[in-house]
Amino acid sequence: MAHSYDDLINDALTRVREILPWDLGRLLNSHSDLLLLDVREHAEFAAFQLPHSINVPRGILEQSCEWNYDETVPALASGRNRSIIVICRSGKRSVLAADVMLKMGFTDVRSLKLGVRGWNDAELPLEDIYGTRLSPDQVDEILKPRLSENQRMPK
Repeated sequence: MAHSYDDLINDALTRVREILPWDLGRLLNSHSDLLLLDVREHAEFAAFQLPHSINVPRGILEQSCEWNYDETVPALASGRNRSIIVICRSGKRSVLAADVMLKMGFTDVRSLKLGVRGWNDAELPLEDIYGTRLSPDQVDEILKPRLSENQRMPK
């Protein structure tokens, strides 16, 4: 039986907990050891990110979570019991990434529901790669869908 992308997300959501952007905003004020893990691609992360987040693209996540790989990220490899919030653009890739991390033995991993889109809609802070705060309108412009005709489902 074939599964769609949404089927994979829905299956992972049976195991993955999510946190809403405004709840994460409040949590960040009281939880100094929280690790924000952005699994978007490097170019997406470079355009804007949540302050103090780290970027590990989903394609190298598993290796980044383990010691002795070129992609090893010490904060992840040593952080199996750390509170981690996984972030992506819409909250879908982050669900899949959080599911993999749970399977790898991470104990407190959640996905940011609605992703950076929801974070921006709630007008919570986003910054560029230089640490400059971006306005919600600036981020909206970056997030505009850019589907070409051949990417749309045929009629």
